[in-house]
Amino acid sequence: MSTVRPGYVRPLDIKNGRIDLSHGSGGRAMAQLVAELFRPAFDNEWLAQGNDGASLALPPGRLVMATDSHVVSPLFFPGGDIGSLSVHGTVNDVAMCGATPLYLAAGFVLEEGLPLADLARIVASMAAAAREAGVAIVTGDTKVVERGKGDGVFITTTGVGVVREGVHVSGDAARPGDRILVSGTLGDHGVAIMSLRENLGFETAIQSDSAALNGLVAAMLDAVPALHCLRDPTRGGLATTLNEIAAQSGCGMLVEEAAIPVRPAVEAACEFLGLDPLYVANEGKLIAICAPEDAPRLLAAMRAHPLGRDAADIGEVVADPHHFVQMRARFGGRRIVDWLTGDQLPRIC
Repeated sequence: MSTVRPGYVRPLDIKNGRIDLSHGSGGRAMAQLVAELFRPAFDNEWLAQGNDGASLALPPGRLVMATDSHVVSPLFFPGGDIGSLSVHGTVNDVAMCGATPLYLAAGFVLEEGLPLADLARIVASMAAAAREAGVAIVTGDTKVVERGKGDGVFITTTGVGVVREGVHVSGDAARPGDRILVSGTLGDHGVAIMSLRENLGFETAIQSDSAALNGLVAAMLDAVPALHCLRDPTRGGLATTLNEIAAQSGCGMLVEEAAIPVRPAVEAACEFLGLDPLYVANEGKLIAICAPEDAPRLLAAMRAHPLGRDAADIGEVVADPHHFVQMRARFGGRRIVDWLTGDQLPRIC
């Protein structure tokens, strides 16, 4: 006679098990995956409500919501992985609106055959990134697709935050005379991904800059509440992001090539790969635009924060009916810095 009690389910074999279609069926296997892998990692009072959504309390202020999908390849890279990246990306999008991120929702599309050990590692990384950023993952969803119909795992995260009174940060608020600041070196994330993807061995290890920027943004807003624009230069890099702001604000930009911080190893790797660092993705840097009289105070606040120690003032907003972004070269002369055409680095975030 069997000694196994009715309804008994063997615990997940995290070390050797793999995702199968039953994990997305809505039945017992899916409930077990949520109960044994997701819920312990993301545990908080809102998730513990066990409902299809989370009932949330919000402090006073304007509500901000942002969503982002993450399809990076490979899933694990120097300086991060798709789990931490999915938290950082959405936390940063909320923070770029001048808001304090509070809550995240996470949707997973898993491919049949994904090792449970990889999924557990990704989920643990997400949980750690959320704790470090001071946000809670309060609800989510899981789907499974057939083998060969995905690429391990895709993650969509949606974030909610609140903008404090007196803060009005927007991409249409840049004005001629404003200063353009960046929080640090550019191109680190994109080059880290590409060097791993192409099995390139550089003498100096290049790591992704993936990080949650909400703490840096809070320090910046404490110093300069009247900050005009914030944007994180992810896909398309600095060049494309400046073009977006110029078009949105109806002005032009003039940046100084000599002032733009790029690590020598990244610059060398870009030259080797035939890339322009201005168009390479970043996941832990931001662009800030402020009134000229506020720039020294803002720059000092950025450099006082660990994620802004390499911050630099790189140029100014100018009047231009064509909304061009121009760069003054190190050795004189100017050139147009146009929008990214095509995709330098696909599947970068």
